[in-house]
Amino acid sequence: MSAVSSRLPVFPWDRLEPYKKTALAHPDGIVDLSVGTPVDPVPALIQEALVAAADSPGYPTVWGTPALRDALTGWCERRLGAVGFAHENVLPVVGSKELVAWLPTQLGLGAGDAVAYPRLAYPTYEVGARLCGATPVVYDDPVADLDPAAVRLLWLNSPSNPTGKVLPKEELTRIVAWAREHGVLVFSDECYLELGWEADPVSVLHPDVNGGSYEGIVAVHSLSKRSNLAGYRAAFAAGDPAVLGELLQIRKHGGMMTAAPVQAATVAALGDDAHVAEQRARYAARRAALRAALEAHGFRIEHSEASLYLWATRDEPCWETVAHLAEKGILVAPGDFYGEAGERFVRVAFTATDERVEAAVKRLG
Repeated sequence: MSAVSSRLPVFPWDRLEPYKKTALAHPDGIVDLSVGTPVDPVPALIQEALVAAADSPGYPTVWGTPALRDALTGWCERRLGAVGFAHENVLPVVGSKELVAWLPTQLGLGAGDAVAYPRLAYPTYEVGARLCGATPVVYDDPVADLDPAAVRLLWLNSPSNPTGKVLPKEELTRIVAWAREHGVLVFSDECYLELGWEADPVSVLHPDVNGGSYEGIVAVHSLSKRSNLAGYRAAFAAGDPAVLGELLQIRKHGGMMTAAPVQAATVAALGDDAHVAEQRARYAARRAALRAALEAHGFRIEHSEASLYLWATRDEPCWETVAHLAEKGILVAPGDFYGEAGERFVRVAFTATDERVEAAVKRLG
């Protein structure tokens, strides 16, 4: 066994391949609801900004252009309620998954350090811990479950991937206060914050949560879902300037630069709310159609107040549900991809075209 394979979990999506083949064999083709990848067009104003910046022969900077930093700070204040943000409070990154995977390494964590994340969670939190030799630790309630003497990095994820659960403002406030009391660094993955359906997600950057101080807290945001920019790898971190300043120096040495045309596209995307509202409306319609069809088919939906997923169960092992739906040409993600606690659930993405969603609804009927 190689050194890499011994310290990393099996890449979960490889296990789904046989079920994908079954779904592909459906006479009307597959409806792939397994991965939350955007399928709708990149808004025209973003494409135009990218093209206008295409003649960029020189190296971009890791910290980004002043225009990008203005866009990031302005959006955090306007959309998240952050107060008094400066350029030192923001840092562009090359997609949020890159940051999640390499953050513990960049923070200098290693053997003897614990990285904590929700019991049901995006697998890359665990991968990030294992890449640097730290100990991955799961929690239901970080305040009750974790030993603060061991935890160096605490990941929050609200809205949650995979469950769509949203942490209330009071819960975030309690966790941030506990983490500060014990010197635990908090990174809050908020990539689905623009996609609240039955709840209004709140950022850790909001003063009601952090008391007007960003000490020890950083929020992570992505344009992949809100603006259909997964292919652009456009994301950023925002919060404690001391933490971000250290990461900036490390990332300069590592050459972790967002491409110049993507920086320009990000400025355009964050300056426009109309395309976000339009995309939300698309997702809302797809969500409503799939939810009604799943419930009529005997599923129960839990959480799912936000994000791009329905957390669904037929009260059976998740792989039985995956097999059942694959026979109907519908591919979904088994809940145990996200932890043992998901072993009787599946994650159903509504990131498919209207035509494919309609096909899934008919098959479930």
